[in-house]
Amino acid sequence: MFIRLEQMRASDELVLQETTDAAWLPTGGCAQVVRRRYPLRPMSLVRLLLLIDDRVFCLPRQETGMLDLPTRSVANADADGSEAIRALVEEVVGDSDACTFLGAVRNIVDEPTVDYPWPTPVAHFGVWRASAGPVIDGTRVSTKDADHVLADRHWYPLLRHVLTAGV
Repeated sequence: MFIRLEQMRASDELVLQETTDAAWLPTGGCAQVVRRRYPLRPMSLVRLLLLIDDRVFCLPRQETGMLDLPTRSVANADADGSEAIRALVEEVVGDSDACTFLGAVRNIVDEPTVDYPWPTPVAHFGVWRASAGPVIDGTRVSTKDADHVLADRHWYPLLRHVLTAGV
């Protein structure tokens, strides 16, 4: 039954973009951006998309200050990121508002280097969407400006898909 369920879940996957020999991964690494209905395992980071009046809610990244979706690391025991996304939604939206899994960036790395911090051979970086507005301060980026400000984010093809497919 477990294999059958995984096969059913895999069948709902749509690969939106694939980058072979991705520059940000160890040599030979591949990155895929996938649209799915169900979270993947192992989940390494969770991100929250709040799209309000054609604006994306963003926070500055701690390490660089660059704008990004609200993000939280996932503990090893939280294989699909469900606990991490619940905590992130509560922090950003103020309650445990229902959210929907949109998809993920999947890193595929067969030969990791010592400085590659994610699980191998596969790691996922999920994006969920909530309908409520934020209760914390942040920056709202117009989707018309998103091509300039957010286009280099690995998750950006998911945003583009949401905007064009009306997800």
